[in-house]
Amino acid sequence: MKDFSFDELMDDSQHSSSMSFIANIEGTKHEVPMVETDELIPILPVRNVMLFPMSIMPISIGRKPSLELVKEASASNAIIGLFSQNDDMIESPTENDLYHTGCLARVLRVITLPDNSYVAVIQGYTRARLIDIDASGSYLKGHVETYPEDALPSKHDKQFKALISTLKDVALKCMQADNPSGALALENINDPEIVVNFIASNINITNKERIVLLEMNSIIDRADKLLTHVNKQYQFVSLKRNIQMRTREALNKQQRDYFLRQEIQNIQQELGEGSEEGDIAELRAKSETMDWNDDTKKAFEKCLSKLGHMNAQSPEYQTEYQYAQTILSLPWRKCTKDNLNIKTAERILNKDHYGMEKVKERILEHLAVLKLRGDFKSPIICLYGPPGVGKTSLGKSIAKAMNRNYVRVSLGGIHDESEIRGHRRTYIGAMPGRIIKNLAKAGSSNPVFILDEIDKVVAQQTANGDPASALLEVLDPEQNEAFHDNYLDLDYDLSKVMFIATANNVGAIPAPLLDRMELIEVSGYLTEEKMAIAKQHLLPKNLENLGMTESGIKISKQGFEKIIESYTRESGVRNLDKQINKVLRKIALESVREGQTTQRELSAADIKTYLGPEPYNRDKYQGNEYAGVVTGLAWTAVGGEILFIETSLSKGKGGKLTLTGNLGDVMKESAVLALEYLKAHCDMLNINSEIFNFWNIHIHVPEGATPKDGPSAGITIATSLASALTQRKVRKNIAMTGEITLRGKVLPVGGIKEKILAAKRAGITDILICHENRKDIEQIPEKYVKGLTFHYVDKVKDVLDFALLDEKISNPVDLEAAIEKTDSTKQ
Repeated sequence: MKDFSFDELMDDSQHSSSMSFIANIEGTKHEVPMVETDELIPILPVRNVMLFPMSIMPISIGRKPSLELVKEASASNAIIGLFSQNDDMIESPTENDLYHTGCLARVLRVITLPDNSYVAVIQGYTRARLIDIDASGSYLKGHVETYPEDALPSKHDKQFKALISTLKDVALKCMQADNPSGALALENINDPEIVVNFIASNINITNKERIVLLEMNSIIDRADKLLTHVNKQYQFVSLKRNIQMRTREALNKQQRDYFLRQEIQNIQQELGEGSEEGDIAELRAKSETMDWNDDTKKAFEKCLSKLGHMNAQSPEYQTEYQYAQTILSLPWRKCTKDNLNIKTAERILNKDHYGMEKVKERILEHLAVLKLRGDFKSPIICLYGPPGVGKTSLGKSIAKAMNRNYVRVSLGGIHDESEIRGHRRTYIGAMPGRIIKNLAKAGSSNPVFILDEIDKVVAQQTANGDPASALLEVLDPEQNEAFHDNYLDLDYDLSKVMFIATANNVGAIPAPLLDRMELIEVSGYLTEEKMAIAKQHLLPKNLENLGMTESGIKISKQGFEKIIESYTRESGVRNLDKQINKVLRKIALESVREGQTTQRELSAADIKTYLGPEPYNRDKYQGNEYAGVVTGLAWTAVGGEILFIETSLSKGKGGKLTLTGNLGDVMKESAVLALEYLKAHCDMLNINSEIFNFWNIHIHVPEGATPKDGPSAGITIATSLASALTQRKVRKNIAMTGEITLRGKVLPVGGIKEKILAAKRAGITDILICHENRKDIEQIPEKYVKGLTFHYVDKVKDVLDFALLDEKISNPVDLEAAIEKTDSTKQ
């Protein structure tokens, strides 16, 4: 039933206010109509309301039979029976669908509302019990019998007066909030019976609760029960009022701005400006151009549905809006067209980068497969090598050659899995992972994606997860077609992305991650290669960056060589680039001071003038004039280096081995192995075994500030010890590298190319190396090994036979003299 106030339903011609109703009720209280049990009276079934004796109620009339009934009853002033339905959903009720306790009443007036609906104002008189129903007519009729209530207590009964007063006070408090006209009417009622019945008709309780009240014969019992309901209602009203008060007090500037914006939006709509849905309409319009699968469409529509029910100024709204924007920003199924012209791609790669033949060949192979097949999963490549050799910049050239977008993410120091997979949206400030964010930045689903410094990822389980393990899904061609970002909470296809990882040390990459990538080594450069790179790329780039393109400044071959050999120590060209930039800056300063720039070619002397004292001197071969000094080859993070192993003997009790030079445990073990091998094979070198009892041995590796470790110096230490113990010369211009075993076997080692470059720079001509490393030598281009002779060995004996000459050094130490002196003393 729709709620209507008394003043809304009565005009001045009949009842000027709700107080007129009360006067009418109290004036007719004792005019109870009499109905015989055999008399058929109209029966009006009502829903969701219940009329009590001596009360007036407006009732909405919707059913056609009910409308006919009230109109006839109003015209004839007939008595009707009003009974409530026990099930409000039933449209055509029967006798069993009505409560059998109701009220005899009259229809005071039928009002037609502006929407052509009808409201009947009905006044109750006394209770009635339904006997039966006659449904043969156009509306229900039935037999009823009156059902009077018990007599009221004496008006001097203080307890009853207190009960009615309390009930009225509490009911007034409840009705003042939700039904002010009803509260005004109640305030003017003085009769206790009418007070109780009026409250029972108008208080917010269910019909099941009302029928219990109506069936009570005693007004005292009814008032007492009703007070319980009213108190509950008052508690609810009080709670509601407190919430509204707190909400009103918490109305801050943000909420005020929201309401103002809503008003502005309404005004704009009236003026034909602005959009009906604002942000949501804009998002939906953008989504119409997207090529999404069903899951993505559902997620986006769900997001828009949430936005439609949120305050635009609330944090939750901003979170959902950002999520919708993220979905729209991603290049779903959007790919750039690959350049499949092999010759064009090859020309671009050769123009931008010098060397790197393996990498270029692999990219061209992929393009060839794409051209033949039309569609193929992109390879996942890992370029590894020393710093500054151009691994990262090569990615830009590859993207340019393939006509793909380029994006790069640095993984160095990442220790949080969410950096890869993204944060769940339950967290404040959540955002997608770096993979998804950079794909949005790239603007296509098939970019060249550089994962820089992948060996610097923290590969261990922490409270924030394991980022290295998260990369497994990204770099697995069998899984990455459905990569799941926690923020996006949708699968994204990464199979068309060409991932190129870069690393300095593949040993630092976890094995499962390493297994998913195709490894391509990008080794260091020869001096000649650096000179070519500097002339073709670095010098023109720095002239352009410094605004000196028209200056005519050139650097001679000797000048480039001077910078490379004396001012840099690296496998790549990063520091070479910095030194060239430094030279040009000084020339720029000179030209500004003098007001002119002289075209000239810089010589080696000019380079020294501009760059100052030379910080580096390349290690050179130091000859073979000393026993126990042997040249070894080492690999470092900046390329290959030569190192010298020095062995000296000193008189003493014997048996003491001293190792210096900041050596690691593995290198110390190599020294012990070499010494024990020589002790076990004294006869092979004609060494008196008694020497070890009278001479202490000291092995030193120069540059003690630099840590050194690894097994590759094994044959070098063994040769150094053998030379010192026999005082024989070591063959000229020789260097060596290889691990040894206690049995005297020579094992293969790594970093061969870098070691060979270091040997060539130092003037070495002969290199001793394990026979199993022959395959590594054969893979190195001819220009790297030109001028070098390789001697492949399998045993330490082979090393010593070739490396040691029969000739002794000048002024050799007589090691056996100490033994003979001791023997003569004993005699």
